[in-house]
Amino acid sequence: MQDWIEKNQISEIECIVPDMAGAARGKLVPASKFNGDSVLRLPESIFMQTISGEYPDLQEVINPLDADLILQPDPGTLRRLPWAKASSAQVIHDCFDKQGQPAKIAPRQVLQQVVELYRKQGWDPVIAPELEFYLLKQNSDPNLPLQPPKGRSGRTESSGQAFNLDATYEYQPVLDDMYTFAAAQQLQIDTFLHEEGKAQMEINLLHGDPVELADQAFLLKRTVREAALRNDIYATFMAKPIEHQPGNAMHIHQSVVDLESRENLFSTPDGEPNQLLLSHIGGLQTLLPQAQALMAPYVNSYRRFVREMSAPINSHWGFDNRTVGFRVPDNDPASMRIENRIASADVNPYIAIATSLACGYIGMKQSMKASQPLLESAYSQPSDLSRNWYQALQRLSDSQALREVLGDEFIDLYVAIKEVEFEEFLNTITPWEREHLLLRV
Repeated sequence: MQDWIEKNQISEIECIVPDMAGAARGKLVPASKFNGDSVLRLPESIFMQTISGEYPDLQEVINPLDADLILQPDPGTLRRLPWAKASSAQVIHDCFDKQGQPAKIAPRQVLQQVVELYRKQGWDPVIAPELEFYLLKQNSDPNLPLQPPKGRSGRTESSGQAFNLDATYEYQPVLDDMYTFAAAQQLQIDTFLHEEGKAQMEINLLHGDPVELADQAFLLKRTVREAALRNDIYATFMAKPIEHQPGNAMHIHQSVVDLESRENLFSTPDGEPNQLLLSHIGGLQTLLPQAQALMAPYVNSYRRFVREMSAPINSHWGFDNRTVGFRVPDNDPASMRIENRIASADVNPYIAIATSLACGYIGMKQSMKASQPLLESAYSQPSDLSRNWYQALQRLSDSQALREVLGDEFIDLYVAIKEVEFEEFLNTITPWEREHLLLRV
């Protein structure tokens, strides 16, 4: 790392820790002070803060003295910070307690823990995330509805333009900055496309190691926001930012290969799904409804699960069926995989990937049974996903299977944070209530 920093004449380094919301916490360090002898520390409470800056009272998980965690850089994450004015770099850190043990409440290390469970079985999980987001006209008033920005033609989109290349090029300056920033950080973009919503886009990342892909998704979200701001617009990964428009998802393509031979373990030699894949799906079907609060982290997230609005409403699976929660695309044997379509784009990518892999792992270990693949639209079937945060949190808190894999400390802290956020939301009076209740009830 030191050689790279000197070679690239780096003057400042962002020492980053992804927090519970997936935001970048950390410290700025002059490059001259960043060396093997320096020890960086951050308080445990960086993982305890809600999205609005509050804290739950959970002393059984977090030391009331707010003790320090010791930060250790991951050399493979050292990258340029392309939008900074100075010659800056960034490096993601893991957190350890004073005894040298990984922090049980750190999302990145929770994911590492799940991946290690796979590898102890001789399995290696492979991930490819797809992230959706909206480009928006800048709006500093949270009481006003959001609008798409003007494109290079000077007009705003009045309807959805799914896969329309000309509509995509309306935002060419933003796309150019996104690609430039992504290339500077070695983010492996596979494809870029216009989604169904007005000025809604999707970026797909190439498949690979789950922790590396979670790192890339974490950095990509920040990169997209920075590129948009450079062009005087917003980019948002909020699950449902605009009424009557599709929500933003983070689809997770996941497969498992043999750790030694690298052969896909989900396919028979003639390209048919095998029992291990069906057990993986069985785990997702059984446990994802319990884990939904980890995949849909905010009140707004549940506005996305609407029938006929490009989001799943139940845990059915099917072949090349985009209405189900778990889709098996048309594949050759080497690329047999499952697409988990439940997570919203507002999710912490480390938590979403860890959760999705954990559910599949439990299904494989316990030889869980998948339902029959759905041959019709899943929107014609009853919903079994939660439509509100309270039910989702209760399911998560009560899930012993998820606690055994993700850890009691992590689950308890996550639930406590969400309870504070949701209680704060309940104390907020919305425009809908003022519009329809003020003078009519």
